[in-house]
Amino acid sequence: MDKQQIEIREFFPAEATEAAFEALLTFENKMRAERQPGDPPRSLASVKANLQTIPPFVFLRLWQAWDVAETAVIGQAIFVYLDTDENRHLGQVELEVLPAYRQQGIATELLSHIAAEAEAQGRTLLMGNTNGRVPAGEQLMLRLGGNRGLATHVNQLALAELPPSLLQRWLDEAPTDEFALGLWLKTYPEEQLEAVVALHEVMNQQPRGDLDVEDTRLTGEHLRQIEANLEAQGVERWTMYVAESATGKLAGYTELAILPDREDMVGQGDTGVFPAYRGQGLGRWLKAAMLAKLMAERPSVQFVRTTNADSNAAMLKINRELGFRPYLSQTIWQIETAKVQAYLAGE
Repeated sequence: MDKQQIEIREFFPAEATEAAFEALLTFENKMRAERQPGDPPRSLASVKANLQTIPPFVFLRLWQAWDVAETAVIGQAIFVYLDTDENRHLGQVELEVLPAYRQQGIATELLSHIAAEAEAQGRTLLMGNTNGRVPAGEQLMLRLGGNRGLATHVNQLALAELPPSLLQRWLDEAPTDEFALGLWLKTYPEEQLEAVVALHEVMNQQPRGDLDVEDTRLTGEHLRQIEANLEAQGVERWTMYVAESATGKLAGYTELAILPDREDMVGQGDTGVFPAYRGQGLGRWLKAAMLAKLMAERPSVQFVRTTNADSNAAMLKINRELGFRPYLSQTIWQIETAKVQAYLAGE
């Protein structure tokens, strides 16, 4: 392949033409097919809506490698950082190249743009995922001298294999005298927004392995910006919560995302219970009640997917009892920006 045919271009979502979005979508669906074989392609509408309604506190730059002769995107690099008080040292990275174009220096060229932006923004640590179906990602991280920060899996539940008796048993064992379930569809209620902010912070207690990250503290405004992005994509979020019956104080929650491109699958998001309320079966109750609602109201859904740290024993115990099985292995890596710059400089 003649490197003269490869051109790096920055992609600007607010200015991109329909043809430019279609080229991006074609590339992303090819990469998706390698990573998640058997999954349907994403739609142009959802991808376009996502990139054009990125929450204002999320900053994103995106570069593409084009095969000029083929007029096609063959590689892509994304650099993301959050404008929050925490983790100001950190930048998130996505870097992908189509199989036929690997081992030609394209990933390295794309990486140089990420490193330059990270330095400009004072982000001293880069973090990104690799997965077991695309070994090229791990090979690149090893060449760079990256460190494995956290081992995770995408786990999948086939609803047809879920014994109804298990859900009913968990529902029957729920402490209904002391607690009550509730449901928020799509948006959080304004009158409880600050309590929801505190509820989200319970997720800071999930395992982080060796990752050099600080607690995430989103504000109510951040949550509203995320909701606007989900709505634009056509994602329907269900939030089921459990609260003290006597006080109304929130004790825990679980969330599902119903995706516009997948009638047969939903994404399981956060599930968390405040430490003071653990050991009473609230996590099982939340999971069972949400799954029962899902199967009753969305019979087309066949699979539920979620991502768990391999070290998250408490959540894995619940998920394995439900029948979740490993679908895709993933590793979160971290590497100092200075180390990437040294690699690029040939040092």
